Amino acid sequence: MKELLRTNDAVLLSWLTALLQDSGIEASVLDAHTSIIEGSIGALPRRLVVSEADYEEARRLVEDSGAVSLAATKPERSRPPSAWGWFPGLRRRWS
Repeated sequence: MKELLRTNDAVLLSWLTALLQDSGIEASVLDAHTSIIEGSIGALPRRLVVSEADYEEARRLVEDSGAVSLAATKPERSRPPSAWGWFPGLRRRWS
């Protein structure tokens, strides 16, 4: 499975899942139960995933629908952020 989209918008996820299933692409929403456990306040995003074989077609369908631009949904990182990234003032103080 490959992640196609990560969002807090339940309506968008539902619509995209229906769009993909109508085109014959199996799509799953991950982290839906985690979001419910945290109180359904929308703090934790849900992930829409498809099989790796269907990824390119699913990406094209979502882009062509105009609902969301997938290029802007997932920033590329060369490495995971360090703990210092969360507290920039501490690095200067404690280094």
